[in-house]
Amino acid sequence: MAGMNLRLAFAIVSSACWSAFQHGYNTGVMNAPQAIMSEWLQKDVLSGTNTSIPAIDDPKVTTVMSIAVSIYCVGGMIGGIVTGFIADRFGRKGGLLLNNIIVLIAALFEGTSKLANSAELLIVGRLLIGVNNGLNAGLAPMYLAEISPVSLRGSIGTVYQLVITITILLSQILGLQSILGTAEGWPWLLAATAVPAVIQCVTLPICPESPKYLLLNKGQELHAQRALNWLRGDVAVHGEMEEMHQEAEKNKVTKRVTLRELFGNRQLRQPLLIALVVMIAQQLSGINAAIFFSTDIFRKVKLTHEQSQYATLGMGAMNVIMTVVSLFLVEACGRKSLLLTGFAGMFVCTVGFVAAYMYSHIAWVSYLCIVLIILFVVMFAVGPGSIPWFLVTELFNQNSRPAASSVAVTVNWTANFLVGLSFLPLSLQLGANVFLIFAILQLIFMFFIYFKVPETKNKTVEEITAMFRQQM
Repeated sequence: MAGMNLRLAFAIVSSACWSAFQHGYNTGVMNAPQAIMSEWLQKDVLSGTNTSIPAIDDPKVTTVMSIAVSIYCVGGMIGGIVTGFIADRFGRKGGLLLNNIIVLIAALFEGTSKLANSAELLIVGRLLIGVNNGLNAGLAPMYLAEISPVSLRGSIGTVYQLVITITILLSQILGLQSILGTAEGWPWLLAATAVPAVIQCVTLPICPESPKYLLLNKGQELHAQRALNWLRGDVAVHGEMEEMHQEAEKNKVTKRVTLRELFGNRQLRQPLLIALVVMIAQQLSGINAAIFFSTDIFRKVKLTHEQSQYATLGMGAMNVIMTVVSLFLVEACGRKSLLLTGFAGMFVCTVGFVAAYMYSHIAWVSYLCIVLIILFVVMFAVGPGSIPWFLVTELFNQNSRPAASSVAVTVNWTANFLVGLSFLPLSLQLGANVFLIFAILQLIFMFFIYFKVPETKNKTVEEITAMFRQQM
């Protein structure tokens, strides 16, 4: 971890940790209290519901809850679309700070929705927090990539995914019935998302704006050098400043890349294709099906409801542990090898789970199913979970990075939305065989990564773009 110092660590925590907190926490926060919130909708909010049946089986209640859950991904798409504009107009740090305004409004709406007996407030709050998370998913990795030393870029980029896994687990724990998963507690559970926003508003202003943004976008050389000096501490920054000057000289002959130019530029087609495929691969690998519906999957292999909840928590804990491990592996093993290892392991676990599920009525086989699901999450955390977020920022130079990040994040959220929308209907038709679809996709992604994705470990942006120019 040579190159790490207290100021750089503070900037990482202030930017990525509190931004990724929103992403992970709001991904998992609706799962545990869903039944209690459904009862509130049935009894106090919606007219014309059938109170003689359980709330979770009421079609009207189910529709409203589905909208409240899925509109989060729609917000993520919107946030992804405007990421490039926000990053260029307000800067990476500035965009992250402004984004907290959306969090505070969303927390107010969600937290007061029960008091106002308003499903509309809940839905609008979920939409707004989705917009915030879509922006965070583009801005935070971009800021991390631009403040990191080349030797630590992969490890620091992994921090965003690490915090997502921690806060998904935190939301599952806080959502337990013994904590905030109650009729009185769920509004506080949703409103708690305001806390990290307030902390970021206090801590992030202490940190500098991205040195690359200051020099390459604003032409403020003195401010850029001061920012870099702050981040590097006692380490000399002449070499990094020279690299940024070289990149600035090359950028002078090319104008800022718009979304339209991003798709039309032949030099950017291959890195854009790679960025989009790894983002799609992350979501269509089946990980969200495992995380969102793990409790239901565990119950189908003969665990009780309480055992299923704790098995889900165990799965979340393993996700955190292995993401920590990947933080160190990514610089030692490289991006491409970890992506291949992760998808290969997920493929084996997926095929094994489908085969074992047919015999899950046998006691020991049902436990094998649980082990395979947990191993599936472990292999995801090894590489596919964290690497796509920062790989996108490594493939593009300063002129094209905001537009590329905007497109990649939007595609990621769109794929997330499609998985959440289609998994339950497909599982009703196909049962456990629905995971064979994911297995086929995992195999396709493995071949694509092997033949198309370059290794970017310890390479500067100029070296990476030179690789693509040679392949044209």
